[in-house]
Amino acid sequence: MVIHDTFADFVLFLYVHMAHADGDLHVTEVKVIKEKMAKLYPGEDVDKKFTAALDQYNAFNKSNLNKLFHASFAHFETIKFAQKYRVYGDMYDIIYADGKVEESEKRALDELKDIIDINSEVRHSKL
Repeated sequence: MVIHDTFADFVLFLYVHMAHADGDLHVTEVKVIKEKMAKLYPGEDVDKKFTAALDQYNAFNKSNLNKLFHASFAHFETIKFAQKYRVYGDMYDIIYADGKVEESEKRALDELKDIIDINSEVRHSKL
């Protein structure tokens, strides 16, 4: 199950997911996401892209998130492991933006780290 054409779009979806992990989309989390989006989408309207990503996330069946994450990381296998881990660091910045990390946010971040690790192992086993 892959729903994003580019790794940047998938990353933005992950950012939105992390911001929602505690059940609340805090204004400081949105600010951090938009700052990171400026690097993902140089010269593009980040407000418009953020709104579209938020709408996509809200419409997505959350019971399929794990499948989506596994499939998408596997799909974007040409993305270097270091870049995927940079995304992991960005997600930590997002969940910490409101000054506290809730247990649900930590759990969501740990799950994504495990997926990144699993896909790295699969990729290395193909070599």
